Amino acid sequence: MTEKQSFGVAPITCHSFSGDRNGLALSHNNNDVILYKKQAGKWVQKSELTEHGQRVTGIDWAPNSNIVVTCGADRNAYVWTQDKDEWKPHLVILRINRAATCVKWSPLENKFAVGSGARVISICYFEEENNWWVSKHIKKPIRSTITSVDWHPNNCLLAAGSTDFKARVFSAYVKEVDKKPAATSWGPKMTFGNNLAEFSTGGGGWVHCVSFSASGDKLAWVGHDSSIGVVNAANEQTLYTFKGKYLPFYGISWVTESSMVVVGFDCCPKLFTQRPNGEIEFVHDLDVPKEADESKMSAMNRFKNLDKKGVTGAESSTTLKTQHQNTIMQVSVYKGTKADCGSVATSGIDGQLIVWDLKSLEKSMSGLKIV
Repeated sequence: MTEKQSFGVAPITCHSFSGDRNGLALSHNNNDVILYKKQAGKWVQKSELTEHGQRVTGIDWAPNSNIVVTCGADRNAYVWTQDKDEWKPHLVILRINRAATCVKWSPLENKFAVGSGARVISICYFEEENNWWVSKHIKKPIRSTITSVDWHPNNCLLAAGSTDFKARVFSAYVKEVDKKPAATSWGPKMTFGNNLAEFSTGGGGWVHCVSFSASGDKLAWVGHDSSIGVVNAANEQTLYTFKGKYLPFYGISWVTESSMVVVGFDCCPKLFTQRPNGEIEFVHDLDVPKEADESKMSAMNRFKNLDKKGVTGAESSTTLKTQHQNTIMQVSVYKGTKADCGSVATSGIDGQLIVWDLKSLEKSMSGLKIV
């Protein structure tokens, strides 16, 4: 059902897989990016990317071109290309004066977006004449740090979440590298930097993660106030929200056109679905903890625990019953696509990377149904 590997005690702040899923890039809350290769079912370290001067905040591995892009708190982004066993960095001219916070390749892999604390999004593309990566800025009406970006399937629209409590959809059409796009359900005006839509769940939670559905008609995001927002552009951009009694959410990814996996401070991936009427409902936890068996505990040990700690047995343990032992920082599609996801991967502060087989979990768990 699950495939789990620990990468030590240091937090995993971001990760990304190669297209064939035999390569893994991740960062342990420092200025290095470590590349692993899967051998005999285990991740084995192969390379280390050390160009960044401060903490790495974002990694994305292009599945088709096999190019890695990274960004960091040093206000830089690097594009890494493989030459035999070596990875060579190419500096990107971001033109920002605050930390870069997130990065994402476009679907055609001819450009990428970098969010930052400078209240701008840098849309970066390769300039053949000068042989370097340059950028254009999306600025208005962003009022705070960009925390997450995600591309629309048409390669020209970009969703962004920020700490001003808003999720927005921008046009990131770059005439130097893109063909003129057709109108979408988000709007016809595709001039670069145009703000096509802006949403808020009405609470006070930073937007930590945004995700377009496979069709591009739906946009979902999660906030620090334990809220989920979903907008259907094909349905007059109607906004639906969910707020539950959970710890804050940190990541979200669509797994079908109607279902999404949400992760965060609860240390347990959760499946949500949007019903035909638009209502967002919690379906099931993907990690069902096993209850501790106290039947084997002797009466004397039970009495000792009660005398020393005020609890009988398993309640005194500091180990969580979930597989993740701390906040889950990221969820990504591991097998399949956002339209029909077979498995998702999660990583967190506990230094663990876990792959959850959704198809197997659906068969083994009563009440878990992915639609």
